Amino acid sequence: MARFNRRPSAAASATTSASPVSPVRSTGRRARNHHGSAGFVRDPRSELFLLAVANFVTQRTAYEGAGERDDRFAALVRTLAVEDPQWTAGLLGWLRGEGNMRTASLVGAAEYVKARLDAGATGGPSNRQVVDSVLQRADEPGELLAYWTATYGRAVPKPVKRGIADAVRRLYSGASLLKYDTASKGFRFGDVLNLVHAAPDPAKPWQGELFRHALDRRHHPEAAEVPAGNRTLVAHRELMALPAAERRAVVTGPGGAERLAAAGMTWEALAGWLQGPMDAAAWESVIPSMGVMALLRNLRNFDGAGVSDEVAAQVAARICDPGAVARSRQFPFRYLAAYQHAPSLRWAYPLEQALGHSLASVPALPGRTLVLVDRSGSMWSPLSDRSRLNRADAAAVFGTALALRAEHADLVQFGTDSKPVPYRRGESVLKVLERFENLGGTYTAEAVRQHYRGHDRVLIVTDEQATYGYGGDPTALVPEEVPVYTWNLAGYRVGHAPSGSVNRHTFGGLTDAAFRMVPLIEAGRDADWPWAG
Repeated sequence: MARFNRRPSAAASATTSASPVSPVRSTGRRARNHHGSAGFVRDPRSELFLLAVANFVTQRTAYEGAGERDDRFAALVRTLAVEDPQWTAGLLGWLRGEGNMRTASLVGAAEYVKARLDAGATGGPSNRQVVDSVLQRADEPGELLAYWTATYGRAVPKPVKRGIADAVRRLYSGASLLKYDTASKGFRFGDVLNLVHAAPDPAKPWQGELFRHALDRRHHPEAAEVPAGNRTLVAHRELMALPAAERRAVVTGPGGAERLAAAGMTWEALAGWLQGPMDAAAWESVIPSMGVMALLRNLRNFDGAGVSDEVAAQVAARICDPGAVARSRQFPFRYLAAYQHAPSLRWAYPLEQALGHSLASVPALPGRTLVLVDRSGSMWSPLSDRSRLNRADAAAVFGTALALRAEHADLVQFGTDSKPVPYRRGESVLKVLERFENLGGTYTAEAVRQHYRGHDRVLIVTDEQATYGYGGDPTALVPEEVPVYTWNLAGYRVGHAPSGSVNRHTFGGLTDAAFRMVPLIEAGRDADWPWAG
């Protein structure tokens, strides 16, 4: 075992009589983790929080099937909706906003309302408010209704209808109708309006006509007339009326980009409307009106079509603009995916900058920091069925960012074995990622044993499913006065160590937002749930 330096840590020296605590807490009970090793059980709020911030609904992980994971999430929401409605409502609203977990928040809101109605619960945030709080995109009212009706039948209770109606008034516009009211949706805009009976917003005099058009478009498409006062829909109708042979010349000629934007034409719709290939001119006409995520997804297509260097420079400037990165609320690993899949070097530096902006909350930690990144086999399952990215890469992104920002950090990858990851100050996160490997099992304690050398703090980025037969509780190998932070990326029920106690802290998620707790704790302050300030 290493000989520990027991001098006071940077965090410990900042505290007085009581050490700060974080909100994710263990109960003191023990249970077996997915390796069959003894672990630590969290309280229900902590279990739900860590699961929610990592839960892509209907997606399996290395140790849990999709159904098992979704059932655990729904059961926790239902229990806490009745026992702690204020906290649960805060979680769900934050989860859809800053947490950027769309489907989990919609499912959670439906289960929240169902549990409280079944229990006859009163007090706390209204069911209507909770439903409204999680709906932030115009296709989401239909998605929530689809989940409710598939799970609980066609009888939709009034609080759900009223919450959805509130969101509809905020979200339905001509542009959102064109983007999201498509035949592929289980609930079209007209279906939603029929079910919830949303009245137009009095501050939006055009919305009544829009609602009528959405209903006609759904139920009488052959007779649906575009409202004359809706400029977006009128511009779209004019484009659709153009003969197919004239379309390409119109949109690639002078003013074509402005005309596409005014008509709410998405790149997906443009491809079909042109009835021909998306060549460089077609892409260049729609790029100005594309959002950041759409740009990221299409970098390969831009190169394949031969988009000009001038337009590529405009795309690069947009995807690495700090304000655009913040507004897009994309997970950091989205930029890693774009970097891995884009064939041209002209995107490398802008994506590196964008990734850096997306990690804005990673703190610059003083003193000496040990950063341990889990590269065991269970971390390699995809984050979702639609992604080739995995928790191992997400862990490497966050661990590398921590090391690069810290005053002095030892960056270590671990599995069955462990080894330092070399890096240089000022080096690109994306370049350092190329040095990470797949290292097999989860011998977390052994990694701590080998690499802890009197550091001021230890940060472990992991799914917490440690093999305890090879070392026990990894945090027990660190002196009590030295803080150990576990960043959980999977949300399994059983953790690898106690948390919420003196100098032992756990947080989680797939964004860098959780790291805001670290400077608070190291300044001697308790860290609260992120939506509580």
